[in-house]
This record gives sequence, structure tokens and C-alpha cells, in this order.
Amino acid sequence: MIFFKAFLVGGLICALVQIIIDKTNLTPARIMVGTVCLGVILSAIGIYQPFAEFAEAGATVPLLGFGHNLWKGIREAIDSNGILGLFLGGFKASAVGISAALVFSFVISHVFKSKMP
Repeated sequence: MIFFKAFLVGGLICALVQIIIDKTNLTPARIMVGTVCLGVILSAIGIYQPFAEFAEAGATVPLLGFGHNLWKGIREAIDSNGILGLFLGGFKASAVGISAALVFSFVISHVFKSKMP
């Protein structure tokens, strides 16, 4: 049942974002940034945490979940480091995911030779 909820919620989030891509003139980059910002806003007002607890990976894996993760890191860092945590918390919370994306993309780029110069 956990996998079903994750698939259903994650698929619904992705389908809604795809509809936004198809129906608006916004670039995918702006939609991605907007989705992350929406995750931060929903977390700040207390809506996203109960949603993430219900949907689990379906809510934490998409970009909304990345925004939620950033907000949690910033909130914890502000509680422990004061205003400096505003700048420090997001980096600490997202460091593992960003590092993994960089390392895996580097490895994949060497496994599959790019045709671009």
C-alpha cells in the first residue's frame, strides 16, 4: 500500500506540473523553480509536512519535496545558529542530494560518451 500511495501522489504531482508545462508559456526552468518555491511555502505554513507523512516518497521525491527539505534545513539551522542559519541550513539539508546528482551525472557522462564537442 505504501508503494501505491507513493506512485499515486508522485504521479499526480508530475501530471499537474506537466499540465502547467503544456498549458502555459512558462519555461520548464521557471516551472521547476516555482515548484521548489511552492514546496518551501507549503512547508512554511505547515501544510506540506502532514502531506509528506501521508504520501511518503510520493511527496518527498518530486521538486516539491526538495523545497520542503530546504525549508526543514533552514528552520533547524535558524533555531540552532540564529540568522546565519538562513544561509547555512539550505546547503546542509540539500548537500547529499546535490552531491549525488553531480557524482552520478559525472559517472554517466563517462559511461555514455556524449556526441557534443
